[in-house]
Amino acid sequence: MVVNGRPLKRMKRRVTADLNDFLTFPSTDGSGSAPTAPFRTSIRSFLANHALMPPPSSLLPHLLTWQILFRVADATDGSDSTTPLTVCLDVVEEDVARSRSVYCDQCRVVGWSGNPVCSKRYHFIVKADGNSIGGYNKPCTCCGDALHLSESRCKTCNHVTTTDDVEDWVYHQLEDTTHLLHGVVHANGYGHLLRVNGREGGSRVLAGCHIMDFWDRLCKALGVRKVSVMDVSKKYGLEYRLLHAITKGHPWYGDWGYEFGAGSFALTHDAFKSAVETLSTIPLSIFFSQGRKPRTHLQDRISFYQSLSECELVNIRDLFSFLMKLIYDNHKSSSTSIDDATCKKLSPCTPGVLHSWTKGEIERVDEAMFRVLRAVSGSNWVSWRTLRGAVCKVAQPELLDHCLKELGGKLAADGMVVVARCNPDSGVFEYRLEAANESFNGVTSCNDSPVVKHPSQEILLRDLKLFFESLLHPQTMLNYGPEAIRDLAISSATKLIDCKQFMKDYKPEKTSSINGSYTIRLSCQLELMDPSEDNVPDPPSEIIVLPRNATVSDLKTEASSAFQDVYLVFRRFQAEELLGYSGVDDSTQVKLLLGAAESVRVRGRCSGKNGLSKYRMERGIERWTVDCICGAKDDDGERMFACDVCGVWQHTRCSGIHDSDAVPARFVCCRCRGTEQMSKPSGFCKDENTSTDDNSCFGKSVATPFKVR
Repeated sequence: MVVNGRPLKRMKRRVTADLNDFLTFPSTDGSGSAPTAPFRTSIRSFLANHALMPPPSSLLPHLLTWQILFRVADATDGSDSTTPLTVCLDVVEEDVARSRSVYCDQCRVVGWSGNPVCSKRYHFIVKADGNSIGGYNKPCTCCGDALHLSESRCKTCNHVTTTDDVEDWVYHQLEDTTHLLHGVVHANGYGHLLRVNGREGGSRVLAGCHIMDFWDRLCKALGVRKVSVMDVSKKYGLEYRLLHAITKGHPWYGDWGYEFGAGSFALTHDAFKSAVETLSTIPLSIFFSQGRKPRTHLQDRISFYQSLSECELVNIRDLFSFLMKLIYDNHKSSSTSIDDATCKKLSPCTPGVLHSWTKGEIERVDEAMFRVLRAVSGSNWVSWRTLRGAVCKVAQPELLDHCLKELGGKLAADGMVVVARCNPDSGVFEYRLEAANESFNGVTSCNDSPVVKHPSQEILLRDLKLFFESLLHPQTMLNYGPEAIRDLAISSATKLIDCKQFMKDYKPEKTSSINGSYTIRLSCQLELMDPSEDNVPDPPSEIIVLPRNATVSDLKTEASSAFQDVYLVFRRFQAEELLGYSGVDDSTQVKLLLGAAESVRVRGRCSGKNGLSKYRMERGIERWTVDCICGAKDDDGERMFACDVCGVWQHTRCSGIHDSDAVPARFVCCRCRGTEQMSKPSGFCKDENTSTDDNSCFGKSVATPFKVR
């Protein structure tokens, strides 16, 4: 029996095979070298060797769903300790010519809009429930009951499900925002990471780093060329690309080699790096420069973490890095159910700092604090802020912070001991005196070492939000001086928010051109004879692999086949000559002609009027020009509108219109009006349409630009 031209025998054999481990598959040899075969052939071999296709797939031949089942290390299903925990990777092979969405919105906004439309897209999906998109069942569109794929009439409500209904359901599955992983790769090896959802996104077992590790290994094994990602992720409800850039200097995806790809509003890589450095190095001392004004809650919280840290917290990066570490340690300790791990020992300051004060100075401050605590009646607690304020004239602020940090567990002269705690409700550090035999209750421990509980996870997250909104986010940033520094901070934060597109270049073409003594590997560039349109960019080069004894004729044949296979517009392309080698006989061996060269350029033509011109570029057939005052010359995914006179597009924000504001009923750019004064909104809003096709199988997963007409 054959299913879609592939034998069913192989499928039955694979059912009982051992499952690969999601955390290590596909295995690497450790050399880091790229695969010899290009993506267009590697993906076919990969599916043939590892994947299953459930019948009957002929219902939707343009959306073939392959399945690969994995175990997750040695984890087991909670309902049965002997059943290994499994997840399913779906690989949906989409025939673009018959797809509801021909053009790729992701390619358009990351700078690949000039690439020709590929013949295939491959979606790599891990669903949140661990099941497969494919399978044998589909839901009834009327009552929701499960039907076998071969059934058209529902036994419950008698509703007839059409093929279009099934297709709608499959596309809806592709657009689901709850997938743990959704990546798409075009046949030319250019791809987009559309979604990663770790534990915060609903994953029961797989963390975000596990999913990213798997995706990265998969891309390397398949010979993927470049992958873009639009980083709109949130952590603890905050813009994670801004938070991670401050603490690590790059986005979270940068841990896997993703770098700045394309910035909105014509931002460059240098501007991104400069913004990171400017915002992260703002000194914390600037938030305390307010003379004799009463201390604010923000200042108290900053001072609290400065006193808690073993190392000096100097700038914004230090503060957020320390706070994120506390959150991570707290989460790690709670996840391993080790109660003692929530108690952290406050170690002494570094020797250099400690030696700057004499023993007498420290004892004088301690005694002053003891007097304040003795004056408090009963079992009342004294907050860190109150105690510090009461002894503020005794010593310098640095010495006060050091003594407060070391105060917990110290013995007073009257046999009392200082007990310190973090108030579970307010997150404020508090102190009081207790009898020595009553104080060893878990708050202070033995060995004469002060042990103080760190704030709870709830308080840490609350403080993180406070710091993020007050110090980082441009729209809620605290009003502080000097004004020039604050303006620079707001500008830098805005730039980091506007940098969403990041990219990884896997550089598979860097593999040696001659693989041992068996094959020749070349990067082949195409040039058309008599191009039908001006200013149409050449397609990306394609990697071709030839036998060692291949001739020029073989090279032309393989080059023609490669471009025909990858791009719809080149289905009838025929390579006719090698540029730079005119007059060379077709029987000449390639290795003798090219020597150590790693690339070649072929020229050819597409025969006849094939009606494939609509596939010429991913940007589509519509002609439009972007020329904004910010410097943008192409669509970057932000909201734009066009001049009603010249038709040139520009950002609404650059024209003084906030993203939440209505647009003018008529807009004329400054060039057409002959003045530098930009038009203002008139209160009449035109229709707004996204450039994403409503029926797109994956275009809705990114924020596409608003085209206001």
